[in-house]
Parts: sequence; C-alpha cells; structure tokens
Amino acid sequence: MPLSSAEIAYLIPYLLSLGLSWGILIYAWRFKKTKGAKAYSLYLLGQSMMNLGFIIELTSAGLQAKIFWDSFQWLASVLAIIGFPIFAVQYSERKLRRPRATLAFFLLIPALFSMLLITDGWHRLIYAEPSLNSAAPFPELIYPFTPVVYAFSIFVYASTIWGIVQLVRRAIHAQRFYSAQVWIIVVGFLIPMVGTMLTILGVQFAPQRDATPFTFAIGNLIVAWGLFRFRIFALTPVGRDSVFEAMVDPVVILDAKHAIVDINPAMLDLLGLRFDETVGQSAKKVFADFPIPIKLYTDVTYARAEASFPIRDKTVFYELSVWPLIDMDRNVTGRVYVSHDITALKELENDLRGLNQLLEQRVVARTRELAEAYDTTLEGWALALELRDKETEGHSRRVTETTIKVARALDIPEEQIVHIRRGAILHDIGKMAIPDDILHKNGSLSESDRKIVIDHPLTAHRLLSRIPFLQKALDIPYCHHEKWDGTGYPRGLKGREIPLAARIFAVVDVWDAVQSERPYKKAWSREEALAYLESQVGLHFDPQIVDLFLRLARDGRI
Repeated sequence: MPLSSAEIAYLIPYLLSLGLSWGILIYAWRFKKTKGAKAYSLYLLGQSMMNLGFIIELTSAGLQAKIFWDSFQWLASVLAIIGFPIFAVQYSERKLRRPRATLAFFLLIPALFSMLLITDGWHRLIYAEPSLNSAAPFPELIYPFTPVVYAFSIFVYASTIWGIVQLVRRAIHAQRFYSAQVWIIVVGFLIPMVGTMLTILGVQFAPQRDATPFTFAIGNLIVAWGLFRFRIFALTPVGRDSVFEAMVDPVVILDAKHAIVDINPAMLDLLGLRFDETVGQSAKKVFADFPIPIKLYTDVTYARAEASFPIRDKTVFYELSVWPLIDMDRNVTGRVYVSHDITALKELENDLRGLNQLLEQRVVARTRELAEAYDTTLEGWALALELRDKETEGHSRRVTETTIKVARALDIPEEQIVHIRRGAILHDIGKMAIPDDILHKNGSLSESDRKIVIDHPLTAHRLLSRIPFLQKALDIPYCHHEKWDGTGYPRGLKGREIPLAARIFAVVDVWDAVQSERPYKKAWSREEALAYLESQVGLHFDPQIVDLFLRLARDGRI
C-alpha cells in the first residue's frame, strides 16, 4: 500500500538521518588505514542499520513484522556498541593493562544478548508482552522493558561512558587543535546516548516510542561538522604516551606557577626520582641541584642554553630549549623544557676541530714546500742566466740580499718582502731574449742593439705576468731601469710612479754593478760607488732611498 504524503513527511527526518549516516560512513572508510577509522566505521554501520530497521519497522504492518524489525535494530546496535569503545581506545591511544580481556568483555555481553534476541521466541526474555498502539501516522510497537533489556542497557551506557571518558582524557591532555577535535567527537557521541535515555525514561516529543533516530541525526550532524572542519581522520592526534614518554630527550612541563605538571621517563632517570615525587612540586625545588639550568629559566618565554656535567668519568653536554604554552588569549599558561643530549655533537666538533688543525698544518707545510720549490726554480733561472754571462756571476744573490736589507730597514711587511725577493732574483730574466753577441759585446752598442737591450724588461713582463704566483714580483723585473727624473725605460715612469720595490732595487743594482769588474771597465772602490749614488739623487734615484742606503752603508750594515 503506497504511503501518504503525511507519512512520507513524517519519515523525512529519519531518511535524512539514514543518508547522513551512510555519507559519513563512506567518508570514514576512505581513511580505513588510519587508527580508529575502521572501528568508527563499524559504529556508523550499526547506527545506519538501526535507522534503516527503525524506518522499516514504522512502515511495517502487523505485530510479527514489527517485532522482526525491532529485533533487527537491536542486533544492529550491537555493531555500534562494539565499535564505539574500540574507536575510543584507538583514537585516544589509551594503553590498556589487559587489552585482550577488555575486548573479550565488550564482545561477550553483546554476543549473549544477541543469542537471547534470536531465541526470544522460546523464552520471551525480551519481548514479554508485545502489542500495537494504533497511533497516527504509523502503528507503534509497544513492549515493557524486561530485566534482560535493562541489564543490557546498563552495559551499553557503561561501555559508552567508559569510551567517552577515554576521549575526554584525550581532549584534556591533547594539544589545542586536537583537543577541539576530540571535544567535537565527545559531543557527537553524547547526544545519541541522551536520546536513548529519554526513550527508557518514556520521554516523547513525537507520537512514536524511540527518540534515538533523532538524536542520531543531531549527533551525526555534529560529527560531520567535525569531520569536515577538523578533518578528524585526515589529521589524527599524536598520542602523548607513544611520543612524550618514548622521547629519549629529557622533557618537563611546568605550569604558570612553575610547578611540574608532566615529566617523561628520560628526565626522571636523570633526576633519579619517581613520577609521584616530581609532579606538583616546584621546579626550583626539584631542579635545585640539577646540572641542566632549568631553575634559571622559569620566567623566560623562549630560551636556549648549554650545560655540561661529569657522568662516570665522562663529560656530558646538554642543550636546554624552552618553549611557552599559550592559551587562546595569548597568555602563557606554562612552559616546555627539552634537554637534548649534544655530547656526540660536541665530540664530533672537537674531532673536526682537531682535523681542521691537522689539515691547516698540512696545508701550511705543503704551501711552504711549494714556495721553496718555486724559489728553487727561480734561483735556477737566475743561475742559468749567470752561467750565460760569466761576468755577472753572483750578482743576483748579492743584489737580492742587499735589497731585502733595505726593504726591512724601511719596515716593509714580510709578506711583501717575499715578493720583493723573488723579483730581485728574476730582475734580469728578460735578458734571456738578448742574443749572445750583443750581451757579450765589448764596445759601444749600436742603436738597433740598444733597442734590443732596453726591451728586456718588456720581455720579463710578458714572461712572468702569465705566472699567477709571480705577478706580485713583477715590479722589479719590469721597472728597475726606470729613473726618478723620468728618463728611464721601458715606460719612462717618474718619481713615485715607479713602484717602491723597483726604486729600492735600482739603487742596489747600480751599487753592485759599479763595484764589479767588467771587460770594458774596472771595479770602483766603495767610496767611489757611494759618491756616485749621491750624485744621482733626484736624477736616477729616489732621494729618500739613497739617504737610507748611505746610512746603512756607513754603519757597516751593507
């Protein structure tokens, strides 16, 4: 017989509740691999089947049909009754002392009730005196609650309250985001519980006995909002027991009055105390003699500090980090103190520091070896040039030594003297390009010969400028033939345009040359050489350099 419009309108809230339950069930099943999702899906499946059975019972005709579908609702409720405590344990990550015994208890009572329900036709312990109340719009099944029904109802409420307690404990101790999430779940489960209590107490707000479907609808709406607002199964809370207590870093949490509200086993091990000896105590008292300076940071918002102390003949290093706990009004309600063992890091730093020092020593040694090899090579070049021109034998060594003496007298830094020394050794390296007949010619040079000779500084520049470690030594080979008055070569530099190293070397080079015997001249005496240097002040030489040189010579240092 088709339903009237009034009957259909009467069923709409229950149909909506049924559709909502199935929708949430499908959503939750998408996260079936998440802890608690399967148990919650079992709860929703039982709830949805109860709603379906209730709707079919309402529209059924005849006493036996209504008893059958009412029994179907009881059997379906078993799924919800089993699913909810399991969900509460899994979602709150509650550690049960006897998990198997607890699970067996939650399964045993529903199983016994289901057996009694199936065999009720023989003993009538559930449907003792069933009857129909011909109220509009649908006839209503009426039967008194027997002791078995009351006993099972007490079990249902006890298991539900037990599960809600687990969730409430989770909400109290959870992080703020997850706390709001769990409270949504708690409210969503409490409302159907209140609805069934109204049914048992005989409170009716519509012409039908069972108010549970309406409370299911309201509860499901709240849970649905929580699902989409907080993504309950997309973001599952991290259990305090599985993270906080398992942390190897010592952790302690203080309230706003610096009392210890929580502490993990790692910190208790360091303190040598039990949990009940620390919680509720003042941090300054508990940590009075503690090497990690927690007592010094009870009033700071953020902090990071290091501490060290000996343990069994070994120095242990810890890094203390402090973070505030802030409420919704941005008030500091407590602080978290994490002490991270950085001993291995410190040991690694020391090892790296030792390796760096060793590496630096090796680099210095290798650099010194390379420098010595370079200098030996330079001296070899100078010796090769002297072997080519026997008349200048020993000249490079003498002018190099004298140039360094003058440079030090001028307080030139040693790091620059290194380059001056190399430049002095290589001062005539450009002569390698001068033909032997010109180099050894006794008479005066022709104009073309002279052009070749005065080009030897340019040759030196072309040769040495391509060698990176000799670029700072170029001043002497390139510029030692420049003159103070600008009449020198190759560029005609004047005065202080001439590099200081080249100005020093110009004096030393002439000093050594005039005192050396050549085929075309005799060696000058020391007095004659000094007189010549004085005569060239302001012409060939820098007056200040000559003045210093003369003082060094007269003091016997040259």
